[in-house]
Amino acid sequence: MAKIAIMGFGTVGGGVAKVLEMNQAQIAAAVGEEVSLKYILDVRDLSGTPYASQGIHDFSIIENDPEVEVVVECIGGAKVALDFTRRALQAGKHVVTSNKELVATHGKELLSIAKVRGVNYLFEASVGGGIPVLRPLFQELAANQIEEIVGILNGTTNYILNRMVKGGISFADALKEAQANGYAEKDPTADVEGIDACRKICILSDLAWGREVSPDLVSAEGISSIHLHDVSIAAAAGYRIKLLGRAFRLDDGRQCAYVAPHLVPESCPLAMVDDVFNAIMVRGNAVGDVMFYGRGAGALPTASAVLSDVMDAVRSRDKRRSLGWSQSAQLLDAAEVEARWYLRGSFSPADAAAVLDGPESIGEGAVITAPMNFARAKEAAEKLGAVAMLRVL
Repeated sequence: MAKIAIMGFGTVGGGVAKVLEMNQAQIAAAVGEEVSLKYILDVRDLSGTPYASQGIHDFSIIENDPEVEVVVECIGGAKVALDFTRRALQAGKHVVTSNKELVATHGKELLSIAKVRGVNYLFEASVGGGIPVLRPLFQELAANQIEEIVGILNGTTNYILNRMVKGGISFADALKEAQANGYAEKDPTADVEGIDACRKICILSDLAWGREVSPDLVSAEGISSIHLHDVSIAAAAGYRIKLLGRAFRLDDGRQCAYVAPHLVPESCPLAMVDDVFNAIMVRGNAVGDVMFYGRGAGALPTASAVLSDVMDAVRSRDKRRSLGWSQSAQLLDAAEVEARWYLRGSFSPADAAAVLDGPESIGEGAVITAPMNFARAKEAAEKLGAVAMLRVL
């Protein structure tokens, strides 16, 4: 029998316990033995709940119990969770997490500890919630040179943009609706300003190319400045506005990663990803484009991915996964990347033609430029008095 402990009993931790109980027989059959929940570490008192007998408040109980093989970290953040994860790994326990902040900022260190101790640090749920994308990236796509990753990595922002398109409501109203429906936090900054998506694209980059990409060095732009008028113009011209995380590697070995809203043509599969769903497209030099799609958050979908890692850790308890990334990546500033740009203002087609080389008009006072870097696009926007400036995928 494999015994596990859960640290943090909020949405994800509660989901893990529920799915483990709900699918216990199936999980046992898949791994060849029963997986049993021994402890739940939480600041709350769990007496009066079905988990009263498992509730504890002292991490050292888990740390010092040789029966606990796998620790599931659902605390969140990179303070207490970091301390407990370090200690669990150093105690020779596998650790599974959905904590994208911890993986993005301290993954290199934690994977190094896991390697020294001969255990696994697994984090499938940290990027796509219930979408299996990390394991395919380092296993099923391992024969490929990964060329590019681009995706809708945050369900909250996708819901808001979808409501702006289909409901014709402003960003502020769509955000209030998302909060009322439980899709956005009371403080939505991490979602709407691209911070959450930034952490996820960093993890994907780390795994794809084996070099650390720090979120502090990645340009992250959110959707709080998106105007309903731009959503309408884009839709009429056959585009959807989506917040995308994008990462790619150049021939010289440099990498680039950034998060920004884009105009996505309706012919692209990402344009049709609506509501709180996520989608990640990966381009390999052999396989071409593949896309992973599903719910990027929620108790049960995320728990599904967490438990797949728990099962993997139990199966491979004597053979750790060769995960890890080395020194920091050499990064190309996203501002240097050439892209087509959407500019919108009160300028005329003649004004645009005088400033830009062959602009494509897509609406009154709105054009799409030829490919250029950020500095050139910003200069053109200033000359035209543009009030909106977005990349085009």
